[in-house]
Amino acid sequence: MSKIKKRAGLLLAATTAFSLVLSACGSNGNNEPEAAGSGSGSGNAGKPVELIWYTIGTPQKDVDTVMAEVSKYTKEKINATIKMKMIDWGDYSQKMQVLVASGEPMDILFTSAGGFDYVQNVRKGAFLELDELLDKYGQGIKNTIDPGFLSGSKVDGHNYGIPANKELPQLEVWRFNQNLVDKYKLDTSGVRTLESLEPLLKTIKEKEPEVTPFAMDKTYVPYVPYDYLVTNMPMAVKLDGSDMKVVNILETSEMKAALETMHKYYKAGYVAPEAATTGSTSDLTTSGKWLLDRAQTQPLAENLWSASYGYPVTTKPASDAIITNTSVQGSIMAISANSEHPEKAMEFLNLLNTDPVLRNMVDSGIEGTHYEKIDDKHMKNLDASQNYNMPSYSLGNNMLLYLNEGDPDDKWDQFKKFNAEGKPSPILGFNFDSTKVATEMTAVQNVKEQFWASLMTGTVDPATFLPKAIDEFKKAGLDKVIAEAQSQLDAWAAANK
Repeated sequence: MSKIKKRAGLLLAATTAFSLVLSACGSNGNNEPEAAGSGSGSGNAGKPVELIWYTIGTPQKDVDTVMAEVSKYTKEKINATIKMKMIDWGDYSQKMQVLVASGEPMDILFTSAGGFDYVQNVRKGAFLELDELLDKYGQGIKNTIDPGFLSGSKVDGHNYGIPANKELPQLEVWRFNQNLVDKYKLDTSGVRTLESLEPLLKTIKEKEPEVTPFAMDKTYVPYVPYDYLVTNMPMAVKLDGSDMKVVNILETSEMKAALETMHKYYKAGYVAPEAATTGSTSDLTTSGKWLLDRAQTQPLAENLWSASYGYPVTTKPASDAIITNTSVQGSIMAISANSEHPEKAMEFLNLLNTDPVLRNMVDSGIEGTHYEKIDDKHMKNLDASQNYNMPSYSLGNNMLLYLNEGDPDDKWDQFKKFNAEGKPSPILGFNFDSTKVATEMTAVQNVKEQFWASLMTGTVDPATFLPKAIDEFKKAGLDKVIAEAQSQLDAWAAANK
């Protein structure tokens, strides 16, 4: 991406891995636009089709202006115009559940392991199966995207979305506002664990009372070395592969210790009082009034974040680089099962993932307004980019993007090396089918909405609220869900030895 613009998060953003997940950006310089027109099999005759695209991210002031320019281009190429609707990070999953359930008109929508859960919504029938559409209108996608993404995002052998082409492993990092690190000569060399952050947080709390030492929103979850079967639901397996036992993550010693530390930080004032309810920390990154947060990274992500925020951002690893279902499914564009224009939607996705002109416009806005080219590969953001600061990882094939000012020409080679060095999770490729426990899953989700964010951000005392949460999850049927997941995982493991 040309700017990271958001955690990664997811993707990380989320992206955010492909990490698949999370956010990647740049420009490939090697992909030619000849594929841009491919996939326009339905022709350009007749009245243009308007495609409605729901995506994740803080709504941007200039999104309609940019989409007007995008629509001029796509109308010429595939006789379609684009209406983008953005929903903020912390609100995306919940609002999309309501919109999809109500039959709100939409054609394309962002989904991921952590944002409007991809696999679970495939199971619910929210997305169109894409196998035939890919064959007919998506050959450019199949020829361009790393095949590992298309194969890794299959559910029961079928594709239901187009993953972003970016980094594969999921690597968590602590991000630092380097201006504050330099100002107070903070030593970040020994940072790795959650507990190791305390001296830095304490210094900033004392020296800069207007700064939020530890920035987070309501989606924050402390890192523990487990792989979740369903993102941020309390069912997980140890990453070290020592066993394949599905556990309630809230009952693990690692998560209990992390929640105690988070509450300690919250009481000390290191975490914002509204962390458990805030949907975004973009106000902090825009103003620079934060010391650190956690994000998912990729090669050269520091350049992306620094270019986007307008001040230096540095990082330290908070985990190993692991290839998980979350990372493989970290950024996906699906076609709604209720789309009135599925063929045209696939034509657009094919164009977006093969045409550098379109991909860079969607990512960085209007040339000369939001950014300017430095040379044939590199760009820099202009002041107006703050009005169109998009999460690149969520918007398609990142390897078509222009490089940022400080990016080396071998950026994509670094991505390949990063991807090759990722370690697979022991449950990579396992997708839990919750059909048999659908009632319990709904009840568990309701309990999660009640307890999760306040526990994870340290807002409440785990000594009191963790036992309550565990008890309520059990009453909701979590043990039954875990037993079903264990049965499926055992069968999968036996079949995939």
